[in-house]
Order: sequence, then C-alpha cells, then structure tokens
Amino acid sequence: METVNGVWYMKGCAPTDPDCLRSADALERLIQEVGFLPLFSNEIPGFSVEEHTAAEAWWTGDPETDPWEWRIRLASRPGLAYGKFFDRKAGYLSADWFPDFANYRRSGYDFDALWEDGLAPHRWKKLYDALHPDETGCGDVLYSNELKEAAGFGKGGEKNFEGVLTDLQMRTYLILGDFRQRVNRAGLPYGWHLSLVQTPETKWGYPAISAAYKRAPKASYDKITAQVLQAFPHAAVDALQKLIGRSPK
Repeated sequence: METVNGVWYMKGCAPTDPDCLRSADALERLIQEVGFLPLFSNEIPGFSVEEHTAAEAWWTGDPETDPWEWRIRLASRPGLAYGKFFDRKAGYLSADWFPDFANYRRSGYDFDALWEDGLAPHRWKKLYDALHPDETGCGDVLYSNELKEAAGFGKGGEKNFEGVLTDLQMRTYLILGDFRQRVNRAGLPYGWHLSLVQTPETKWGYPAISAAYKRAPKASYDKITAQVLQAFPHAAVDALQKLIGRSPK
C-alpha cells in the first residue's frame, strides 16, 4: 500500500493477469514456493501478497476472493504460520522455513533461557507466561483479548499490549494461529473474527521449531536472504535488511 494525499492505494496486479491470485489455495501454493511472504507491499517490488492480487478484491468481505479474508483460512493450516514477521508487519512463513526464522530471530534462545539471561523485558515475560507454556514451549491458545486480560494488560495494568505482542511475533516466540468468532451461550458464533495467539511450538512441537538450532543464527540468516535474492535478485540490501533484519555477527 502507499498513501497519496491521505488516501491509501493498493499496488495490486490486473485482474486479467494470468499470475493474479484468485483463491486462498493459490496463495498458499505461492507461499510454499517462495517460503515466506509479507502481506503488504514493501521496498522489495513483487515481494508481497498485495502485488500478486487484484486491488479491487481487497476488503470486500468475500471469503472466496478477498485476500484479507484469506488469512482467516490460512492461519490455521498445517503448513503455514501467520503473524507480524516482517518489519513489524503481517505476513506468512511456511513450516519448512519457520525453523530458520526462529533460529535467526531468537539468536538460539528459547524464551526461558532468554529471560534467565536478562534479555527479555518483564512485559514480554508476563504476556508469554499467560499462555502457560511447558518446558517445551507448548501452551494454551487464547483469543487476543483474553490474552490481554490474562497477562495483566487490561485497564489500569501494563501498557502497550499490541507492541509487546508484535515484539514476540517478530522474535518468533508467538504466532497468530487462527481467527475465530466468539460463541454465545447458545453456542452460536457472533461478531468479528478475532485472532487466537499461541506459541509456534503449540502448533508444530518443539522438535520442529528447534530443527535449525544446530546451525549458527548467521547461517540461518544467510539462508533466508539467499532465498529472497533468488526470487527477487534486484532487492536492495537496505530494503532486505529492513524487512528481514540485519545479519547477526
């Protein structure tokens, strides 16, 4: 997206473009092919869901054709993770590539080790612990509003819930594992779809998430950036670093 005179414009492709994505299944195939994909356009041309979909398809509310609605279908699929992974903005990671993102973004630290070494702020700890993860990182799944209350970010409590939640997604300690409506006393769904927050270990298990820990974080970073450059060889270094992050030492 870009803003011109205060108005948002989508950088979509033409609906007649043969490569234009027209379904959630088609988007999943592209994500699996590339490995990971931001939701919205950025400084690397072509590296987004937005640029592979028709601009007029967005925010129509049609679950079949609206790319914004597709995240409701895709977030819970076994081969994908959804969350704010790219410059604090939303996107998808495939299950195959998530371990390298976790290895690089976590710098080899599971959350408990990060806390014990004094590298995690107390608000990260409160939010993470509200999911009651066990020693492997597997824990509860909570609606985001439930997590906010459980972690003490409600009225009069800790501040900046959304910022802390984004921090933990960027570090790959949390993902948005699903989107669901709440259910009333009669068992009927109602209202907007809300995100459900969980650890990636809850979705895939600790062995899967830690599969790249045997590599140095820099090796995972180099693997990730090489994948981007293979698909988008003209990506500028500063744009790549803004989106993925800087190389660890």
